[in-house]
Amino acid sequence: MASYASNIADINRLRDAKGGTWNAINAEYATRMRLQNRFATGLDIARYTAKIMREDMTAYDADSSQYTQSLGCWHGFVGQQKMIAIKKYFGGTKGRYLYLSGWMVAALRSKFGPLPDQSMHEKTSVSALIAELYTFLKQADAWELNHLFRDLDAAREAGDDAKAASLENQIDNYETHIVPIIADIDAGFGNEEATYLLAKQMIEAGACCIQIENQVSDAKQCGHQDGKVTVPHEDFLSKINAVRYAFLELGVDDGVIVARTDSLGAGLTQKIPVSTSQGDLAHKYNAFLRTEVIESAADANEGDVIIKQDGKLVKPERLPNGLYRFKDNSGADRVVLDCITSLQNGADLLWIETEKPHVGQIAELVNRVREVVPDAKLVYNNSPSFNWTLNFRQQVLDEWQAAGKDVSAYARDQLMNAEYDSSELAQEADEKIRSFQADAAREAGIFHHLITLPTYHTAALSTDNLAKGYFGELGMLAYVKGVQREEIRQGIATVKHQDMAGSNIGDDHKEYFSGEQALKASGEDNTMNQFG
Repeated sequence: MASYASNIADINRLRDAKGGTWNAINAEYATRMRLQNRFATGLDIARYTAKIMREDMTAYDADSSQYTQSLGCWHGFVGQQKMIAIKKYFGGTKGRYLYLSGWMVAALRSKFGPLPDQSMHEKTSVSALIAELYTFLKQADAWELNHLFRDLDAAREAGDDAKAASLENQIDNYETHIVPIIADIDAGFGNEEATYLLAKQMIEAGACCIQIENQVSDAKQCGHQDGKVTVPHEDFLSKINAVRYAFLELGVDDGVIVARTDSLGAGLTQKIPVSTSQGDLAHKYNAFLRTEVIESAADANEGDVIIKQDGKLVKPERLPNGLYRFKDNSGADRVVLDCITSLQNGADLLWIETEKPHVGQIAELVNRVREVVPDAKLVYNNSPSFNWTLNFRQQVLDEWQAAGKDVSAYARDQLMNAEYDSSELAQEADEKIRSFQADAAREAGIFHHLITLPTYHTAALSTDNLAKGYFGELGMLAYVKGVQREEIRQGIATVKHQDMAGSNIGDDHKEYFSGEQALKASGEDNTMNQFG
């Protein structure tokens, strides 16, 4: 990017070339507005963030400790505050992304009201949320730069040349809040053309990474619920192709596709694909079907489907709703085939939906994939659908039992009891939870860890606690002590909510446009001044 000073010089030259008709334009003010709007379009964002994500993937391949993380978002303000906090506490945004959860779009953004995660919400609400998230992140840039500009003016007014030079350097080396968003397109919201059209909207809104799952679009279920129905590989690959074509059409050549498999917990398929040889994908998919051998027409009922498989006639087990069952205990093998097939046909990253957070289980699956695709790596859902406390306490209990350690002090069906919270078992389990992401990045090929629904739960918990106190005996103290006082003491910028919403930026713009005639909000009577 051009420096602050060179931007001012460029605009001065442009103004001077207009023969005096632009004399009211202040080149420094225009430069400030230009820097506050670095990304003119969503495609600018998609190209910028795709490069970041590709670089992060390369860094992870060289060193598994360089894994990345994100938290799920359902509103632009939520995403903005996350990135502001990350810059505040960690000095930069490297390795930290945002996740756009289809679950939260369905539950919190649908015009139909709260919906389950079954792709019943308006699909355009997904791309609208991507655009909203980036609008708020751009506002975070504008807000932070506005404070730097104001500090620069104050330093100049005070004659502090060293501070002014330092502030110009900060402006020249400013790190944006714009980060990659991993965006959930569910199962594509229809056929491959529908997937392509929605992917285009998502990319135009700024998405550099799209996650798509191998469930049937019109029978989609949450990955942690029952009743999941998968599609044959050819059907899934056509949608991966559709997303890739959307990226290429829009000039986002580094766009990232995450192929998610729900096969571990999916026991059903809607479709028996056509197989033309024993080695093709359809044959491999059909080999997992639960079937019985048919010796003659007498062994079949009216309307039964019969296929030839490995030289025999077999009847796949079909449910009254027309769906077909897979063989028991075939999920892991199907996951491995899904992963290899996706990576060999255009996907960049994998997502394996599991029923529990267990490093050993994930590693076993990924290591099988890596026998064929050595650089295979995952995006992994650190899901609130898991009872993390119970799962890890059970894992520790099982490890202790296997090692012959006395576990008589613990009842397996009571491990959530608060009585155990200070126990040796609970402390070891908590340490495993703390190190889970680093352990799984090192041992199970996980490049990116995300929590899908964190702010759904934090909003519910904080609102519950506030309501309990405010409408109870604490009254206004519930808000003051539990919220505002903590904002002040922790330096949370939202305590000055007018400023956070752009009041100061608006004042400055008014001054740019109207000079001394500007009617500004930040005078002596603005109560925001009470916060220093």
